[in-house]
Amino acid sequence: MTPILSKHYIKLRAIEPEDLDFLFEIENDESFWEVSHTQTPFSKFLLKQYLENCHLDIYEAKQLRLVVIEQVSNTPIGLIDLFDFNPQHNRAGVGIIIHKDFQHKGYASEALDILIQYSFLTLHLHQLYANITSDNSNSLSLFEKHKFQKIGIKKDWILSNGVYKDEILFQLIHEK
Repeated sequence: MTPILSKHYIKLRAIEPEDLDFLFEIENDESFWEVSHTQTPFSKFLLKQYLENCHLDIYEAKQLRLVVIEQVSNTPIGLIDLFDFNPQHNRAGVGIIIHKDFQHKGYASEALDILIQYSFLTLHLHQLYANITSDNSNSLSLFEKHKFQKIGIKKDWILSNGVYKDEILFQLIHEK
């Protein structure tokens, strides 16, 4: 039997204390700040505190952050999140970041596929959503490939480098 958080080339796992350096690198990469809504760098001290509390259950924390692992080398290559988890309405937002050295290799697609299956079959969510800036063609393609539907546009929603960008809202409803 194949584990639910694993597929061909990658697996998803909980964040471990030894992920501190990887988390520090990802969280402090300014090219990701726009999608993570970050404006300041994170210290290792602050990230250690986060790691001490990230064991909380999704029902308690209202989020779940998993490390994307490349299986052959057992290397962390990204992070994938469920956020704004709402058990009353059975929905959550999805976020994904893959390290630059591992992009364009299908890892994000496989990670998203695993997370969708986990969300619908294990957590019994009814829907997932994603917010993607209109100029993020890689993410737009990724979520469309996985049958997320464009349901709205938030005009001038994100201010990035002095320019306002539209943010597109995507939704995937689990059809049982």
